[in-house]
Amino acid sequence: MTEHDKFYVDGVSIEDAPTLSTDIGLARWIHYIEVGGFLIDPQVVIPFGSVKLNSGGSELSATGVGDPLVGATIWLYNNTDTKAAFAVSAFVSIPLGSYDKEQGGINIGENRFKYVTQAAYIFPLSDSFSGEIIGEYTFFGDNDDFGGSGVTLQQDAQYGVQTHLNYQMYEATMLSLSYYHDFGAESKVEGVKQNDELSNSRLQATVQHFLAPDLQVQLQYGRSISVENGFFEDSRVNLRLVKVF
Repeated sequence: MTEHDKFYVDGVSIEDAPTLSTDIGLARWIHYIEVGGFLIDPQVVIPFGSVKLNSGGSELSATGVGDPLVGATIWLYNNTDTKAAFAVSAFVSIPLGSYDKEQGGINIGENRFKYVTQAAYIFPLSDSFSGEIIGEYTFFGDNDDFGGSGVTLQQDAQYGVQTHLNYQMYEATMLSLSYYHDFGAESKVEGVKQNDELSNSRLQATVQHFLAPDLQVQLQYGRSISVENGFFEDSRVNLRLVKVF
């Protein structure tokens, strides 16, 4: 669940700007296998939920199932003794989710393919602390049915970096502090640049706890710390439940 109470253009907060709230869930299936000595986790992610935009006294909302993501992570290096690892992930978002062109950008589905790749390095800092550095690249396909007149929406590639500091508080409990920064992703409508390139950052705190060896609960809270263009995230609350089969 996220709440966005401000909107920025070129780093300036706009007065009487629209507000945005989202309530999105993810159903995620992961299966770990070993191929040629490498650990791989094929997975499918299906988003669902609602998005609500309030602007000028009117409300626009969308509910439904989003575009499924299919992909996997492969651990190219995984030292179980030192707990250092390097992994690469690749996902494709398939445009099968709920979409109504009359709703513009307020949709659960995006009506376009999207390709996401990540490279992650995990390294120990001490017996209790570890760090993670993750680089991300997202390539967007075209949405050729955007807005009431069905124009073409294009978007430049988006880049991101994440850093995570993890503290293994107890054997079953871990705390994390994370920093995210996204940039790029300027959009074009019928070839006209929208001057909405990102340079946005946020912080997030996480607590993970195993209730049982096969059952984990995770709670996260985060918010934006700077936004160049787009909505300022006033609060983000994520709750995750993991069941190991």
